[in-house]
Amino acid sequence: MPKLPLEPDETLHVLVPSRAIGAAVESLSPRVRAHRIDPDDGPPAGDAALARVWVPRSAGATLPTDGFFAGLPHLGLVQLLTAGAENFAGRLPDGVLLCNARGAHTPSTAEWAVTAMLAAQRGIPFFVREQDGGRWSFGTHRSMVGARVLVVGAGDIGRAIGRMLAGFDVDLTYVARTARDGVRAIDELPELLPHADVVVLIVPVTPETRGMVDAGFLAAMADGALLVNAARGVVVDTDALLAELTRGRLRAALDVTDPEPLPPGHPLWSAPGLLLTPHVGGAVPETDARAAAAVTEQIARILAGEDLASVVDSY
Repeated sequence: MPKLPLEPDETLHVLVPSRAIGAAVESLSPRVRAHRIDPDDGPPAGDAALARVWVPRSAGATLPTDGFFAGLPHLGLVQLLTAGAENFAGRLPDGVLLCNARGAHTPSTAEWAVTAMLAAQRGIPFFVREQDGGRWSFGTHRSMVGARVLVVGAGDIGRAIGRMLAGFDVDLTYVARTARDGVRAIDELPELLPHADVVVLIVPVTPETRGMVDAGFLAAMADGALLVNAARGVVVDTDALLAELTRGRLRAALDVTDPEPLPPGHPLWSAPGLLLTPHVGGAVPETDARAAAAVTEQIARILAGEDLASVVDSY
C-alpha cells in the first residue's frame, strides 16, 4: 500500500472544508496545520499552497479547475469524506493519490436499503397515501421474510446489508465483478436475475457499471420484482426503468436518480410502484462524525509513516 512520506520535522499542511475537521486534524500534532478553503475561490495562497492533503467537502464535491491543482505543487493526497469517488478517480494530477472514507456511510446506507426493501415489500408508501386521504384500505402486500435477495456489489455496504437482513431468513446471493468464495461473478446475472424477488444495487460508478441496469437487465428480472438502487443514479437507465414501472411489471426504491437532483415535472415523480428518496441514504447525524474520524485516522497514519487506508484505484 502507498504512503505519503514526510520529512522528520515537516509541517503537514491540510486543506479542509470545515472548522470542525480542521480542529480535529490539528489536535493530532503541532506539526499539522489546517487551512479552510473553498476551491471555487481559486487556487490556495500563502501557507495553504504548501498543502500535502486536500479534503473536499462532502456534499456535491467535484473536481475543481486545473488552476486549483497548479497552485498546489506539493499535493500528494486527496482524502474524500464519501465512499463514492467517481468525480475524482482517474482525474487527479500525476502523483496525487486518492482515498475515500470507506465505512463512514456504511451503516446508514445499508440501513436505508433495508428500510426501503421493507417499506416497499409491505406496501408502506401506499398506506401512507391512504392515511393522508383518510381511507382505511385493507390490503395484502409482499414480505421480506424468506425473500430471494440479489445484492449486486459485495463491498463494505453490501456486506452490511446482508448482515442486517440475516434476521429475515432471506435467500441472499452476492454478485461482484469477479467471483470468489460466496460471491457470484457479474457475468452470471442473466441466470440469477429471473429468480430474485429483490435486486439491490450497491456498486461504485465505473465504465462497466454506468448504465449497467439497462432494458435487458430489467427484462431479465421477474414480474413484480423490486429494484433497490443505493448506488448512483447513472447505474440505471432511467428511461428503461420508467418503461417497466409504467407497465406495472416491476417496482423500485431509489435513493439516487439520473438526473439528480430530479427536476420538477420529471416522470419519475409520478411513476407507479416507485418509492423515492432524495439521496439521503447516508444522511444521519452520525455520518459526519464517522467521515471526520476517517480523515483524522488518515492524517495519523501519515504522521506515523504508515500505509494509507482506503486507497482508490483509478477506474
